[in-house]
Amino acid sequence: MALILKTERLVLRSFDPAFYDSFVAMNKEEEVMKYFPAPLSKEESLQFIDRINNHYKDVGFSLYAVLLASNNTFLGFTGFMTPSFDAFFTPCIEIGWRFKKEYWGNGYATEAATACLKYAKEQLGLKEVFSFTSIHNKKSEAVMQKLGMQRQENFEHPKLDKTHWLCAHVLYVIQL
Repeated sequence: MALILKTERLVLRSFDPAFYDSFVAMNKEEEVMKYFPAPLSKEESLQFIDRINNHYKDVGFSLYAVLLASNNTFLGFTGFMTPSFDAFFTPCIEIGWRFKKEYWGNGYATEAATACLKYAKEQLGLKEVFSFTSIHNKKSEAVMQKLGMQRQENFEHPKLDKTHWLCAHVLYVIQL
């Protein structure tokens, strides 16, 4: 796995070990991980990279490192995964993203996700893609809306206790 996609400003590619430290640092940031149960330790981030790489080997697509095309700075990730929980909409393909805080507000998530959805339709032959987030994560939900995804309904995330403040999630889908 190497270069996957290129946009006007971004390169999406496989997770090279050169990006691991930036990935680990991003996943430790409190604000970046605000809508997740907890920031990730270095070990958890490295295990996440293993899951990403294994997902690619198993199904031919995954999450991709997003780099600034002008200087190869690691910004975050965007791409596809298969959720690891049972819900009324699974099995499915999920599009997701996470970016370092200093790169928020530049349209990178929308740009990268738009390229991914085009790739999903034209290269992967996917027919529909889902996305979901905590009902509190309005910035991520706004990206879903900018992508043309349609809100389906709220659901309780099965990996979270029903009393956890992040349990309520919103589900979006797009037909490709």
